[in-house]
Order: sequence, then structure tokens, then C-alpha cells
Amino acid sequence: MYRWERGTRIPDYWKPWLVEVLELDEEPEPGPQQQPDLGVDHDQSGDTVASVIQLGGRDLERRQFLAATSAYALAALALPDLDAITRRTRAAAAGGPVNVGRGEVLAIRQMATALGDTASELGGGHARHLAVRYLTQDVAPWLNGNYSEATGRELFVATSQLVHLAGWMAGDEGNQGLAQQYYAHSFRLAAEAGDPELSATALRGMAVQAIDLGHRAAAVRLSEECVHYAASIQDPRAVAYYQATLANAAALDGDRRTATAALAASETAIENAPKTPGESWAAHYSTGRWAHETGMILAQLGDLDAAQDHLHHALDIHGLDRRRTRAIVLADLGQVHLRRDDTDAALTTWNDFLDTAEGIRSVKVTTAVDEMRARLHRLRDVPAAVELDQRAATLP
Repeated sequence: MYRWERGTRIPDYWKPWLVEVLELDEEPEPGPQQQPDLGVDHDQSGDTVASVIQLGGRDLERRQFLAATSAYALAALALPDLDAITRRTRAAAAGGPVNVGRGEVLAIRQMATALGDTASELGGGHARHLAVRYLTQDVAPWLNGNYSEATGRELFVATSQLVHLAGWMAGDEGNQGLAQQYYAHSFRLAAEAGDPELSATALRGMAVQAIDLGHRAAAVRLSEECVHYAASIQDPRAVAYYQATLANAAALDGDRRTATAALAASETAIENAPKTPGESWAAHYSTGRWAHETGMILAQLGDLDAAQDHLHHALDIHGLDRRRTRAIVLADLGQVHLRRDDTDAALTTWNDFLDTAEGIRSVKVTTAVDEMRARLHRLRDVPAAVELDQRAATLP
């Protein structure tokens, strides 16, 4: 598959099986002068708008199985085109297909919120193509329409949110390479609009992805850049959000000093956060979500007692308003219980996890099920563990 994606080898007798297993849309072989579509960014103009619409179009045409690489993530840090909006508004001054105002901007934000709520509850596998279709069919004409520079900045910000959501959905569905490309475009749109918080959030998306994939150096670099972009942000929730990401990356990299310092900064910020979330893009980062992330960082640093306390805080004290999030926390807590040799607590927690996980389409939930079953193997002499494993095997 690696060689096919890069055009170094064309499949022959085994192609039908590969197409079937990966659920690909079979396409004609490229001709002598034609290069295979590898899902990379073909737009050479440097225009972020044209590039992201092209990316969405390819996404709708067929499923793309791409590798998320640290090189691509770090290349996204290249300075965006800060004059893009000004140049676009001047070019449209002579007349364009549609006039765009605050109503269109509000429509994008409301759609991103509605689709994001669905994905947060049921996983990124639900409604992702609705988000991409909305981007390519509804938002694209507005991006290419007539608007003032002020409206253009708001339009780019709203589109950045929608594109970030598409990236999160793709990643949660398991297509990490596609998610990475959406995150990179979200970052460029936000940076070109001059919005530091959305820029930092897009970088955080790539940083978390690098953490999950084990790209340690890239994760630290992206997390540091995320904190750098957020330097002017005053919202404590946002500060806690980005500092916790740096702590996570540093812990993965074995840098305990940096991880501890970033975790302390994150804790100070979340303690100063107002109880009622504002309209900030990071406003969803509640104390409960902070407690979950902190618990897993502490577990990685070897402090299992503190990790358990934080995960219980996330579940029982602060509460979690999304079923997908609650399922993941329960899976993590079961793992911590097992590492502390509390088998009964682990099995009880994992049963609650399976109750919550049913019907959720998320690669993180699927991975959590697989990891739980792998750990249950050591308990194969315990009847309750065997029963739990059999139950997990029936999940789709």
C-alpha cells in the first residue's frame, strides 16, 4: 500500500483484494503521461482557499488512506500568506458570483456547531461527509464571492473552524493523513485571518495527532508553536488547553521537567477559568476534560495514584457532557486500575465503558476496546474477565 500510494509500484493480481479490504473506489490506471492521485495537495498557486476546496472535493470523490507524517506537520508551520484576504477582496471588487455578509458567516458557525455536537456525542464517523459537502458546495461560493476585508477575516475564521472540524472527524474516523491536511489548512486560514486562538487550536490538533502516532519530536515542536501562537490569549481555558498539550508531548518525549512545568501552568489557568464558558473556541475545555488529560499525563509520568484521582474527578465530580468523551475516560480509568493491580475495579470500570461505547463510531473508542481486550488476556483465568472479553468481541 505504501508503494502504491507513492506510485513506485502498481498493483496487479492482488489489487481486487486490496480494493475490497480497504473499501476503495476502483479507478482507471493512470496513463503514460498521468500521475496517480495520491491525495496530496496539488494546488501550486499558494492560495489556501483554492487548496482547501480542492482537498474537500477529493475527499468526497473517494476515500483516501494517507499516512500522517511528521514532515508534513512541520512543513505546515511555514509562514502563511498574510496578504491573502486583502488580495482576494481586491480581485473581487470588479464583481463576483455572490455578495457575502455576516449572515453567511453566522451560517457557517452554526453549521459547524451543529455538526460538532453530533460528532462529539457519537464520534467522528457520523456526519463527516456532511461537513465536507457543506464546505465544498455551500461555503466555496462564498469564499470566492464579494466581501469586505473585515467580512473576509470573519469568513476565513468561520471556515477555519469548519475545516478543523472536518479534520477532527477524519482523524476520529481513522484517516490520519486526511485529518492532518485539514488541520494544516485550518491553521493557514486562521493565521491569514489574524486569529491567534484558532491558529493555536489547529496546531494543537496536529500536535495531539503526533502524540497519538508517537512522533515525539514533531509533537513537542508543534506544541511549543501552539503555545507561542497563544501567547497573547487571555482566556484561562485556552491557556490550560494549550499548556496541557505541551505537557503531554513533553511527557511522551521523556522530558519530565518541561512536562511538569507545563502541567503546573495548565492547572493554574484552569483554576482561574470562569465557571460559565464564554464564546472562545477553547471554551469547551472544561475542568473535567482538563482532569482527564492531566490524569493520563500523570499516568505516563508514573504517578498512578494522582492519575486515578484526576480520572475520578473527571467522571464523578465535574461530569462529562459527551458520551464519546465519557467512554474514553472510562477506558483510561480501567487501564489505570489494572496497572495498580485493582482487578475488580478495572473490570467494573471496563463494563461501564462498554455500556457507554455502544453505537459510537470513533477510532479512539475502537482502539480502547482493542487495548482492553489485549490487557484482559493476562486475566484469562478470571471468569469475569473472560465474560467481559466475549462481550467486547460482539461490538461492531
